[in-house]
Amino acid sequence: MVTMDELTAGTRVDHPRYGEGIVSKNNITAYEIFFERGGKIEISKRNTDLSVIEFNEETKSKNGLNLKEVEEVITYVMDKYNGLSEIVKLGDKWQGGTLELKPSNPSLKPKEIPIEAFFRKIIMVRDRLRVLEQNINSNKFLPDKEKINIQQYITRAYGSLTTFNVLFDDKEDYFVGVKS
Repeated sequence: MVTMDELTAGTRVDHPRYGEGIVSKNNITAYEIFFERGGKIEISKRNTDLSVIEFNEETKSKNGLNLKEVEEVITYVMDKYNGLSEIVKLGDKWQGGTLELKPSNPSLKPKEIPIEAFFRKIIMVRDRLRVLEQNINSNKFLPDKEKINIQQYITRAYGSLTTFNVLFDDKEDYFVGVKS
């Protein structure tokens, strides 16, 4: 049985708020973890919300890891698990469907796009917005006021994408803009 004060770099963990992550550093009282929905976060070893998905015994060492070894571990795990990308399902009623774009000019041909391909593009936009959010939040050079201003633009972008919520199978995956 693995205790929370024995986690090593490369161990995959899960947190209810931040999702899946990878331990990059084991400090005296906390872990440095890279999360899919939060970027780099330090979490106390006493945090009961953290659960182990896959313990990495290969990196256990009394001396710890240097930066190059941590980068290698994170790269390996990210490659192995496809960057910890979230699995988002297309609604059943859209499976196998097409999106038809009809120009107003009747002499021009309409364009059909498989809904699955369109849906993947929407998910890619959302994932890139999340990475942008993480990069902004973890940026040490941006003042807090500027971070808030940029975050408001990202929130509005999410709001602009709420039209596509009809495609999602699960409401938890919906785009959410500014809440009133």
